[in-house]
Amino acid sequence: MKELRRIERVAYVTGALLFLSGVVHAVVLIASGDSWTGPLSMRKAVTFGWAFGLTLVTVAWATSYVAVRPRVRNVLLGVFTGASVVETALVSMQAWRGVPSHFNFETGFDNAVSTTLAAGGGVIILTAVSFTAAAMRGEGETTPSMRLAVRSGLVALLVALGAGAAMIASGVVEARGGNPQAAYTTAGALKPLHAVAMHAILILPGLAWLLRFADWTERRRVRLVWVAIGAYAVLTAVVGVESVAGVSPLAASPVETVTSGLALGVLGLSGAVALREAVRGGSRML
Repeated sequence: MKELRRIERVAYVTGALLFLSGVVHAVVLIASGDSWTGPLSMRKAVTFGWAFGLTLVTVAWATSYVAVRPRVRNVLLGVFTGASVVETALVSMQAWRGVPSHFNFETGFDNAVSTTLAAGGGVIILTAVSFTAAAMRGEGETTPSMRLAVRSGLVALLVALGAGAAMIASGVVEARGGNPQAAYTTAGALKPLHAVAMHAILILPGLAWLLRFADWTERRRVRLVWVAIGAYAVLTAVVGVESVAGVSPLAASPVETVTSGLALGVLGLSGAVALREAVRGGSRML
């Protein structure tokens, strides 16, 4: 059992509070009966609280397996934590004010908020790039299967953040061009890719963590992690093609639907095998 570093404890507590803020806003939204759609919906406070809370906790945990100097870890994870708080707080504030949080340049204050949100996204990307570079460069005190899973998860996180940056950039162009409604429509097209790629940093290392308890050779664990990575890559690629084409995953072609369904099936089966073997391994140790 690894001892938690102080900065990791801070990230875990902060992530839990951000997630809780999403829960509170969900209760408010349900109680108020307001719409779950549109740029003025309280939904954004809900989803940002949940997304940043879960992502912060996941990144803190996954990067605990990355070999970096203590001071560098403190800076990177501290900046990621701070940016997550700022992003969630600003989006929630704008939701309570009843104005859009992104692509809103109507007043000087709203312009400052939108600019800060965009800058915060850039800061998060820089920290993720730094952690990914460190993961690719160093071996760390962990197993090859976990190292592979963390590296792949971080690469997928960069894909998700890149999709987010593209969403912001395209939306800003439309909004600055005097068409704010098109900004939300254009930016929203990449949301499925952003969402799917974002969760690899939790799912892949989570699979590798389960395999630690399996009575398998490390070579066999690595093979199963590679299977999961391949399935996740196919799923992400299919969703990415659909997003770029402006096609909803619910309205995809039969080929795309079957391909993504098979990828999900393989990914789910990999997780089921890992869980089964972890339970068996744990039973043998009792």
